[in-house]
Amino acid sequence: MERIRFITHNDKQVLLVDVSSCSPAEVERIVHSLPDHVTSQPRDSLLLCADFTGSSFNDDALRTMKEVAVFDKAYIKKAAWVGTEGLPHSYREDVSKFSRRKFPEFKSIPEALDWLTKD
Repeated sequence: MERIRFITHNDKQVLLVDVSSCSPAEVERIVHSLPDHVTSQPRDSLLLCADFTGSSFNDDALRTMKEVAVFDKAYIKKAAWVGTEGLPHSYREDVSKFSRRKFPEFKSIPEALDWLTKD
């Protein structure tokens, strides 16, 4: 299964980033490859849903998440996170503060997709 892919929900395109059940190294690798997908889209147009369910994190994964969140900011219209229970609150805060972005958190992918595509 492709870990980063476009899906359609409510007739809108959403970039799904699936880092579920990943080790810290896998999280870092997947997130590091994200700009290749994001920069192919117009600025301020992308809807992004990231699923962190069951993943593990370390300082290197956090650093990569922060850097990519800053880099991608200009391309993202709305972003939503799912499955953040395993992502320490301090990491979530660090990514948000460092990137100066908000990442609303949802319990399920369908809930996040509904929020992303309403409007």
